[in-house]
Amino acid sequence: MRRPVVTALTAVVAAAALLFVSGCSSDGGSGPPERSATSSSPPGSSPPDGATSSPAPAKGSVKVERTVATGLKSPWGLAALPDGDLLVSSRDTGKIFLIAADSGKKTELGSVPGVSAGGEGGLLGIAVAPTFGADPLVYAYFTTASDNRIARMVYDEKKPAGSRLGAPDTILKGIPKGQVHNGGRIAFGPDRMLYAGTGESGDQGLAQEKDSLGGKILRMTPDGEPVHGNPFPDSVVYSYGHRNVQGLAWDADKRLWAAEFGQNTWDELNLIAPGKNYGWPDVEGKGDKPGFVDPVEQWSTEDASPSGIACARGSIWMAGLRGERLWRIPLDGTKPVARPQAFLDGTYGRLRTVVSDGADRLWLVTSETDSRGTPEKGDDRILQVKVS
Repeated sequence: MRRPVVTALTAVVAAAALLFVSGCSSDGGSGPPERSATSSSPPGSSPPDGATSSPAPAKGSVKVERTVATGLKSPWGLAALPDGDLLVSSRDTGKIFLIAADSGKKTELGSVPGVSAGGEGGLLGIAVAPTFGADPLVYAYFTTASDNRIARMVYDEKKPAGSRLGAPDTILKGIPKGQVHNGGRIAFGPDRMLYAGTGESGDQGLAQEKDSLGGKILRMTPDGEPVHGNPFPDSVVYSYGHRNVQGLAWDADKRLWAAEFGQNTWDELNLIAPGKNYGWPDVEGKGDKPGFVDPVEQWSTEDASPSGIACARGSIWMAGLRGERLWRIPLDGTKPVARPQAFLDGTYGRLRTVVSDGADRLWLVTSETDSRGTPEKGDDRILQVKVS
C-alpha cells in the first residue's frame, strides 16, 4: 500500500518552452517477464573530465507542488508545448492527449494508427519538433505488429478533439520488437537532432550487433536519416551494448546521459559518447573490462528499474519503476559529488517519466496502470515537483 498522496497546491507555474530536452541549466521487473543527411556535430562527442558549470550541492530537496492531472491510462511519454501545455501518450490505447497546464483538463488529440500494444510495447515516447511554432510536428515511438518505429504527425489545434493529429509519416522503422525491452524514449538534443533509446527485445546478442537497431542509442535528422558525424558510416547508431534504454537527457555542457534497465543485478546511469560500447550482455553494471564503458552510477534492480531521466539544478533526476522513487544524482561535471538521494519512496507508486521545465521544476508521471502496478483512486497522474 502506498503512502498517502501529498495534497496538491493550487498555484500554477508556467513551463519553459521545449527547454527540457536541452539540459540542466536552462520496465519494472528485474528480468525478462531516402533524404540527404544533415551535418551537425554530436553533443558530448568528447565528454570533458572536469566541470564547466558549478557543481551541484551534495544534498537537494523535492517538493510536490500540485497534481496536474489524474485518471490517466498507461501514460508513458510526455512532451511540453511552447505555451506550457503538455502532451502525454497512452501506451495501451495508442492515444495522445493534451493536458492543460493551468487546469489539468484532458483533451484527446487522436490515436496513432498501427500501434500494437502488448507486454512492454505500444505507444511509447513522444517529442515535439524544436521548430514546433512554425512546423507543428509531434514525433512518436511505437510498437507495431512487426517492429518498433518512429513517425511524425502534424498537430492542428484548430481541428475538433480526437482528430488533431495528421496521418503518420514514418521516418524510421525496423527497430526490433518483443514482449519486453522495446526501449522507446525519444528526445531532440541541443544539436536539434532526434535521439532514440532502444531495447534488444529480449534477444541479448542484438545489443552487440552494430547493424541492428536493437540495444542502441540512435541519432538521426528530423527526417530519420543518419547524421553526418555519426560514429558509423551511413548509420543512425550512436552507441551500442545497451539492454533497454528508456531515459535520455543532456546536461548544461550538452553531454548526453542515459538510464538503462539491468537484468537481475545492476541498473545503470551512463554518460554517452559516440561509438562506445556499454557492455550488454557481456557486462552488467561496473565490470572494469577493456573495450566497455562502465556506468557512472549503478543501483540494484529492486531499488530503481529506471525509466525517464531529466536534468535540473545540476543534477540528474531519475524515475524508478520497481524502486517507486525519484533519484537525484548530483554532478560536478561528469562525476557524482555524493551518493544518489532518494525521494518520494513509495508515495506515488511506480514512476515512469520525468521532464524538466528548463528551470527548477519537473513534471513527473506515475505508472500504476501499466499492468505491473497496484492502481489506486486517481491513478495515473502527472505531478509538478519543485527541486533544488
